[in-house]
Parts: sequence; structure tokens; C-alpha cells
Amino acid sequence: MSELRRHIAITAIALLGFSVVGAALLSGTFELTHSAIEDSERAAKQVLIAQTLPAGSYDNDLVRDARTLAADALLGLKRPGLYYPASRHGETTAVVLEAIAPDGYSGEIKLLVGIHADGSIAGVRVVAHRETPGLGDYIEIAKNPWIRQFEGKSLSNPAADNWRVKKDGGRFDYLAGATITPRAVVKAVRNALDYFDRHQSELLAAAAKESQNVR
Repeated sequence: MSELRRHIAITAIALLGFSVVGAALLSGTFELTHSAIEDSERAAKQVLIAQTLPAGSYDNDLVRDARTLAADALLGLKRPGLYYPASRHGETTAVVLEAIAPDGYSGEIKLLVGIHADGSIAGVRVVAHRETPGLGDYIEIAKNPWIRQFEGKSLSNPAADNWRVKKDGGRFDYLAGATITPRAVVKAVRNALDYFDRHQSELLAAAAKESQNVR
């Protein structure tokens, strides 16, 4: 009986050891891949930030001058995000807001929305999404120019009722058979414009302050 107990104890210890090692390996792998994914997303974001604004429309370092955005439902942010003030020769020209469309087909769609000081859209870019390949990924500028249709739009252009995809009676194009994705993006972009309209003075003042600090 004692031999049996000893065998059971040895087996139990071995299993525990394997479990601890396995858990450590899984944890380590997660930390490594999670960090790599975040770094990759950050690098891609820097490129996309520049694409949301016209070339030559600013002379400051957008990433260096990034400022914190409080969590806000209009931007789809459940926790603080960032915005990037743009200025040229000391004059505020635009801001780039981080925003999230929470209701994509496969989850959140992370966006950057560049907005001129006059409230019109300079450009929109998708930073990350998990939409269905071949259907939802046409929102990426590298695969389709669809996202460019927001350029020049504002809260009043088009009218509020037209801030929808054409299938719903609005102004924005969509891919047949994939309406959930563009609906989510259109709604998120308009919400970002609404947020800018409500916080315009403070956002632009922050951009001007950054410019003064650089000079």
C-alpha cells in the first residue's frame, strides 16, 4: 500500500510540475506575441496618422505631440485614448482623433479620424479590425479606396439623414452583401465629427499650445 501511495504521490508531483511549466510557457508566449502585436499596430498607426492629413498641412511632430482623450461614448472609447494636434507655422490646422466603431461584424473597428479646424474631414483610416476577409477588409485603404469617400464631409455635409449607407437611404457606398461593416464605420465617423463639434475649442486650443511650446 505504501508503494502505491508513493507512486501516486510521484505521479501527482510530476503532473503538477508539467502544469506549472505549461502555464509558464503559455504566459510567456502570450506576453511575447501580445507585445509584438502592439508594436506592429503602433507602427502601422504612425503611418496611418500621417495619411489622415494632407501633405504639407502641418509642420509639427504629430506622434510626439499626442495628447490624452478621456473615455467617451461618442468616440467609442471605453478607456482613455489619444488625439494628435496638427499645426503649421504656429497656426492650428487639424486634429486626428482615435475612435472605435464598436459594432463591426466581428467586433471593434479602430479608426483614426483627421478633422480640419473648420470641422470638415481631412481623412479617415482604419487601424485595426477583425472583419471577414474579402468582405469587411475593403475598409482598408491598402485594399480599396472606399474610406476616402469621407474626405471633405462634415456634420452638415451631408445632412444628418444622409449619414448612412445607400442601402439605408444615405449617401455612402457599401459592398453588396457586407453592410454591417460600412454602417459601423459611417456611424463612428459621424460620431467623431459630433465629438469634435462639442469639444472644438479645447481641442484646437491644445493644438495651438503645442505649437507655441515647440517654437
